[in-house]
Amino acid sequence: MLLTQLQNSQPWVFFPRRVQKLSRFSSLKGESISCHFWRAKSSYFDTYGLVRQNRGIRRVTSQRRLDKLDSTMHIDVSLSHDLTSKSPRMDPGGSSKGYQIRVISGAVSSILLLRLVQLDFVNTIVKMVNNFLPRVVLTSGSMSVPFACISNSVNKPTPLKLDVSLPSLQDVQWNFARLLYLFNVQLEKNIGIFFVVLLVVCFSFILIGGFLFYKFRGGSLSLEECFWEAWACLCSPTTHLKQRTRVERVTGFILAIWGILVYSRLLSTMTEQFRSNMQRLREGAQMQVLEADHIIICGVNSHLTFILKQLNKYHEFAVRLGIATARRQRILLMSDVPRKQIDKVAGNIARDLNHIDILTKSCSLSLTKSFERAAANKARAIIILATKGDRYEVDTDAFLSVLALQPIPKMESVPTIVEVSNSNTCELLKSISGLKVEPVENVASKLFVQCSRQKGLIKIYRHLLNYRKNVFNLCSFPNLAGTKYGQVRHGFQRAVVCGLYRGGKIYFHPNDEEILQQTDKILFIAPVHGRGTKKQPPLSDVVNEGRSVIQGSEVLENNAADTTNQALELKKARLVHIVQRLNISGSKTSDSSLGPKECILLLGWRPDVIQMIEEYDNYLGPGSVVEILSDVPLDDRNRASGVAGQGKLKNIKVLNRVGNLMSYDTLKETITNIQNSVRKNEDVPLSVVVISDRERLVGDSSRADRQTVYSLLLAENISNKLGVRVQNLVAEIVDSKLGKQIARIKPSLTYIAAEEVMSLVTAQVVENSELNEVWKDILNAEGDEIYVKDIGLYMKEGENPSFAELAERAHLRREVAIGYVKDNKKVINPIPKTQPLSLALTDSLIVISELEGE
Repeated sequence: MLLTQLQNSQPWVFFPRRVQKLSRFSSLKGESISCHFWRAKSSYFDTYGLVRQNRGIRRVTSQRRLDKLDSTMHIDVSLSHDLTSKSPRMDPGGSSKGYQIRVISGAVSSILLLRLVQLDFVNTIVKMVNNFLPRVVLTSGSMSVPFACISNSVNKPTPLKLDVSLPSLQDVQWNFARLLYLFNVQLEKNIGIFFVVLLVVCFSFILIGGFLFYKFRGGSLSLEECFWEAWACLCSPTTHLKQRTRVERVTGFILAIWGILVYSRLLSTMTEQFRSNMQRLREGAQMQVLEADHIIICGVNSHLTFILKQLNKYHEFAVRLGIATARRQRILLMSDVPRKQIDKVAGNIARDLNHIDILTKSCSLSLTKSFERAAANKARAIIILATKGDRYEVDTDAFLSVLALQPIPKMESVPTIVEVSNSNTCELLKSISGLKVEPVENVASKLFVQCSRQKGLIKIYRHLLNYRKNVFNLCSFPNLAGTKYGQVRHGFQRAVVCGLYRGGKIYFHPNDEEILQQTDKILFIAPVHGRGTKKQPPLSDVVNEGRSVIQGSEVLENNAADTTNQALELKKARLVHIVQRLNISGSKTSDSSLGPKECILLLGWRPDVIQMIEEYDNYLGPGSVVEILSDVPLDDRNRASGVAGQGKLKNIKVLNRVGNLMSYDTLKETITNIQNSVRKNEDVPLSVVVISDRERLVGDSSRADRQTVYSLLLAENISNKLGVRVQNLVAEIVDSKLGKQIARIKPSLTYIAAEEVMSLVTAQVVENSELNEVWKDILNAEGDEIYVKDIGLYMKEGENPSFAELAERAHLRREVAIGYVKDNKKVINPIPKTQPLSLALTDSLIVISELEGE
């Protein structure tokens, strides 16, 4: 009980015992009233004093209590005195009662004085008890039953202050806008949500209208009929005109108006949904391709046009031969650019292509899902083109695309042709397991260097890459297993046998005593299509005559020499008529073989000029000079080449000159300085080479071609005026039509479309991936290459040897003769080969050889 009392808000006053006894024996009502009144007053003022925390305020409050208590005492005493005086009569014992009253009044006065003295001390003690005791109780026995009812009136819990007022108008507007925003987000993801919303609202109005009709008609119609009439008003606006009462007409009018709105929104939603589906079909990203034996081309670059034209020619011949699986070849063109751009490019290219159908698809080329939707595992071949200008970005994109193909099952049989920038990337791509990757290195700069040094070589390359003419073929002849290579070489009369394909490598000069194996393939040059009325390719002729090859070769050998001695005598006779090649081991890049000394004037600049310079260093001899004239600053050239590239050069010296290559004075000064740098007693040939600066012209090939042609014609004019003999005048032109036109006007000029030739190589590898090794060896400075050599190396003046005889003489020089040039006209794979040829010493023989010159 003590703790319960201590928690009370009223402060307690402790009276002396005798005062309490006197109060107990007091029987007067007035006295008891005065005592209780005093107690109530004092409790009020004590509570007021305890609320104050400041000591100074406490003292002022105590002083106010003293004044009020004094007034209370006077009131109490006067009240008791009045009560006594108002009594009608005094008893005999009244004196004793008055005495008691006086004693009580004195005791109260004494107690009040003592209270005033101890007021500060008592208040402090009470405050300490009120603050400390509840904490002790709560911490020590909060879980016990006796203390469960303890509460602190001073430290009351803070109310929750729940806000039950209505939200403001701004909050309502924001919440409505939020709901509308979420609805628009979902509608953007799926426009079909709007159908659901219209359906719900439509049924809601039918229910409301039906109940209204049912109520206001007094049950004359069933609820089902009311619902049906509400639906009729909603779907047919004229139905509400049949309503009889005012309420029914208003309800029908509202339903009719809402029906018109629903119908208009439904029609617009369906139109938008159809447009959205058509847009998805146009983009093609989500469309699953259901094709087989199709060709996938990834990326768009300058090679695309020539690749599609070459594929169109090949399929045309396949249809003629009856080996095509479809009337038109399906080509799937994939790119990460918008589909509108792809369709525009494909439309311009496919305008004259009648044997292929081009499908377009805009998607990411580094995602597996994109290739799965393109049915990559059912494709005939996959071509990944280089779409970036930087060589490192080209290789990175190619590697990511190949990695995206790896998780797709059944990809081992689909050849993947990838354009890369260097040979190191080729090895990296081939190391990816589960794929048949054929990297095609972009050797356009090497091809340009080869063709710029040999006049007419570009025409030979274009001939060997044209399906309408003689091309490289790799075929397997199991029936020739166990036959010597020499017998096979002599037995093919309608083709030129060039070598063997064994173990993934090409061998152009195998020994005649080499025995063919079951897995070997023969490399030969022959047309794909047949000639004459048969329309039958010589490939099938060779297959059908496979068994007779041995007999034909034996007959040929018997006719040449009946015995081994006669064969040796024939060999000696042939060696007399040829210029024997020096016995030099190694390729042209080795230190033992030195090329000729030349001067090269290179007009123009772009980053791959460094690769051209390195390629020139492989072919030219010591003392050669390559001078570059361009308006590109030297800092930019050094930044592109790293300057360190010149330190690797062994045979040539590079000179840089800054100037406008279309300026007459600048070009004249440059040619004069080159001529003066050559000694008078030396005959150093000069070649003028002009390259197109596509990087600086931002892909404007027509403008680049015009500047290139103008610079080349200007250089020829200046050389003729100065009397400088120029061995080769070469220009890099993108547009082949313009190049042919210039060549007809100026036969001394040579145009090279290196990018076109590289695209033709890619297209040929698509049809036969094993030909990639052939072209890699031919276009590499360390391998065998095609050369146009003087006929005087193989015959004497006055002779009329046949092509078969010339091929045997070239074989003695470790070379493969594939054709000849007579009167500036090339003939590759001449038929018949045993017919004598009337060749002059000014003509040339086309051979595949390891070394240039003699």
